[in-house]
Amino acid sequence: MFLSDDGSGMPSSTHNNPLWSALFKHRERLADVRVADLFDGDPQRQTHMSAAGPNGVFFDYSKNLIDDDALRALLALVEQLEITKQIEHQFAGDILNVSEQRPVLHTALRAKSASAFEQQHPNIAEDVAQTLKRVEQLVADVHTGVWRGHTGKQITDVVNIGIGGSHLGPQLVSDALRGYGTGNCRVHFLANVDDAEFARVVTPLNPAETLFIVASKSFGTKETLLNALSARAWLLSELKDDDATAQHFVAVSANVTKAVDFGIAEQNIFPMWDWVGGRFSLWSAIGLPIAMLIGMDNFRALLRGAADMDEHFASSPVAENLPIIAALVGFWNRNMCELNNYAVMPYDDRLRDLAAFLQQLEMESNGKRVDSNGEPIHHHTVPVVWGGIGTNAQHAFFQMLHQGTQTVPIDFIAVLEATANTEHHDALIANCFAQAEGLMIGRDIVGDGELANHRRTPGNKPSNMILLDTLSPQSLGSLLAMYEHKTFVLGLLWQINSFDQWGVELGKALADDIEGEIAGNATRSHDGSTQQLIERYLSKARDSKR
Repeated sequence: MFLSDDGSGMPSSTHNNPLWSALFKHRERLADVRVADLFDGDPQRQTHMSAAGPNGVFFDYSKNLIDDDALRALLALVEQLEITKQIEHQFAGDILNVSEQRPVLHTALRAKSASAFEQQHPNIAEDVAQTLKRVEQLVADVHTGVWRGHTGKQITDVVNIGIGGSHLGPQLVSDALRGYGTGNCRVHFLANVDDAEFARVVTPLNPAETLFIVASKSFGTKETLLNALSARAWLLSELKDDDATAQHFVAVSANVTKAVDFGIAEQNIFPMWDWVGGRFSLWSAIGLPIAMLIGMDNFRALLRGAADMDEHFASSPVAENLPIIAALVGFWNRNMCELNNYAVMPYDDRLRDLAAFLQQLEMESNGKRVDSNGEPIHHHTVPVVWGGIGTNAQHAFFQMLHQGTQTVPIDFIAVLEATANTEHHDALIANCFAQAEGLMIGRDIVGDGELANHRRTPGNKPSNMILLDTLSPQSLGSLLAMYEHKTFVLGLLWQINSFDQWGVELGKALADDIEGEIAGNATRSHDGSTQQLIERYLSKARDSKR
């Protein structure tokens, strides 16, 4: 479905978009074609609709409703939009975030060489290197017991306090790579402002042995600051000395003054830079909890893996370029096939946080309704991203995927190397491959009377298969960088700015107003529903205080 000029969802003249016209014709031509038939007509289809990237990342997109002619038209669109030139601009450090007039340089955080961007940003490589050295020193001090708590006890637990990009990436990587943990400390994550999460994370810990990382660019993010203040109160209620804060808190922030006022020593405040968006920041000092868990050698391997994918993205031919191909397939399914959902299904429990990470990466980046010039667009952008873990999801929502009325493209992700029990891993991989095959081929039922229609599955449901040889710091770095670059290319295809996020501001501003009203400050007018909800909450709160 395409958006009308008024955004109502009715079809518009976008069907006549000259850059997309050839693609519409191919989609119409394939309207009655089944992917299974494309395999029958081309026994080698899977070999030229798959590509290998660095560190054992393999991408098979042959189960999508795309044939060679449609693929050539997609590749032609890349040329028409000069996407490879835009990629060069990114790596040169040009201004790509046009609404905020900022370069987009998260790749500099893991670059093997500064040569690509040193002309425009001569000090950036040195800044990154110095910050990494400081991270390395802190990690070493905590692990070896040089850094101790206020009472002299060694740090055993590290709690990262952050939200959004300061939380989702570090938590994903830490959970995925716990098998690489050094055993020197445990790492925990606190993001939600809900006090139930605070109690779950913090209450079991010993204050004398706990180090908090406050990750907030402004040191004023409401949820993060409230959690940090509560953590400090919890700490001081046990240690009974205000000076204890300095030995139990560090920060990653651009606002040194606020962090120092909180009680954090200036030498323990790590920088955040304007040229790194939060959802692209796990490679920076925001990754401190990752380094605390897996050690600096493995953290640097994670950076190398991402850098390897950066090099692949910057230099590989378009038809073999994993991020570009992934973006083109996503664009085809969203805009040509008009599919408004997209699911991420890792068949590996270590990647259970991947869908949540990609929700922010893709939907915050590309959930836009104006183009890079601020003009309204008349086509859909990012689909709804969601997902789960195989095989659990097979017994939850795969019924809908197989027989529901919506078609949902899927990224299946599997790791070929077994971690321990081969029998379990064989079953896991078999289920992953079988689900992708079943969604494509469907099942026709002959006979069986009245049950035939109930048992029949239509098939022809698109999916990608992403394989990793092993789940290591380097392969995970490559996988996440692939998704970062895919998101950027999709933004170019939609001609939007993927690097701002103005849409998150309204809800925060309204929440501040309502929180003030709950505290007894002057009220403002609301719609009837919101006013009723506030009054109901206040009534219950008053009852609970009696």
